[in-house]
Amino acid sequence: QVQLGESGGGLVQAGGSLRLSCAASGRTLSSYAMGWFRQAPGKEREFVAAISWSGGSTYYANSVKGRFTISRDNAKNTVYLQMNSLKPEDTAVYYCAAARTGVDTMLTVTSTAWYDYWGQGTQVTVSS
Repeated sequence: QVQLGESGGGLVQAGGSLRLSCAASGRTLSSYAMGWFRQAPGKEREFVAAISWSGGSTYYANSVKGRFTISRDNAKNTVYLQMNSLKPEDTAVYYCAAARTGVDTMLTVTSTAWYDYWGQGTQVTVSS
């Protein structure tokens, strides 16, 4: 069993930056692909970014490409999401997720069903 805990959310002005962290306990994350999703009020959970177990492949939603960067430190059992040039439309609860098996492709990593474990989420609010 893997427990995931997100941190780093908060209130920031448009154009600002935040770095989210997702720390794992219970098992090492080194063999899991990891993803970040977000959910705004009244909307479905949507894919933001993902990274393969090795860190060799990364995937981004078009809406965040060039502004967000996903990375991982397997020695610290932690995954990060660096968010720059934040916009009000980035406001949402951000969730990290871990996928135990399967091949990471743009098709698989964007699907919530592919992931086995989820964190509780951290709120990100971007003011205009």
